[in-house]
Amino acid sequence: MNYRPEIRGDLELIADMVGANCRVLDVGCGDGALLEYLKSERQADGRGIELSMEGVRECVSNGLSVVQGDADTDLDAYPDNAFDYVVLSQTLQATRQPRQVVESLVRIGKSAILSFPNFGHFSVRWNLSFGGRMPVTGNLPDRWYDTPNIHLCTIADFIALCDEIDATVEQAIALDRQGNPLSYSARARRANLLAPQALFVLQKR
Repeated sequence: MNYRPEIRGDLELIADMVGANCRVLDVGCGDGALLEYLKSERQADGRGIELSMEGVRECVSNGLSVVQGDADTDLDAYPDNAFDYVVLSQTLQATRQPRQVVESLVRIGKSAILSFPNFGHFSVRWNLSFGGRMPVTGNLPDRWYDTPNIHLCTIADFIALCDEIDATVEQAIALDRQGNPLSYSARARRANLLAPQALFVLQKR
């Protein structure tokens, strides 16, 4: 298969998980790269929500069904099990109410797919412990005063949240900086230290 050359590694993994002719909601879809791929290669019925008008305009200009919306406030409008898959990629840390957002994702979709940067990675710990400053890394490139990330979590934090909201972890994939899968599960103890980011597939219990 030929992916768009600019598509992120975690989006390639997500695309592989989505079957043909499925209904997909991409929350925080950005420029619509994932939706465009799923529409052309999987014949998916893809919809998107994007906060920025710039992103919405780009998606709509490419023929994608995307509306302006906020994951923190607008997911309540969707009924239970409205989609086969709901995707939230590299966006959870920018939401104001991450717990409520994840609860909405597993309610709306038969499966919810999330990827996020791991604040427990050793490079982050090193910066904080020995540099005494908030980290700037490949997966967390913004400085503390201009970052959109307001609720950073570790892989261990996310797994604990899944238990709290009764969400079943169907898959847990540890990712490198480029979004490629590592050789161990994100549920392994070392993933919280060594994986820069992670991808989870959840279902409601």
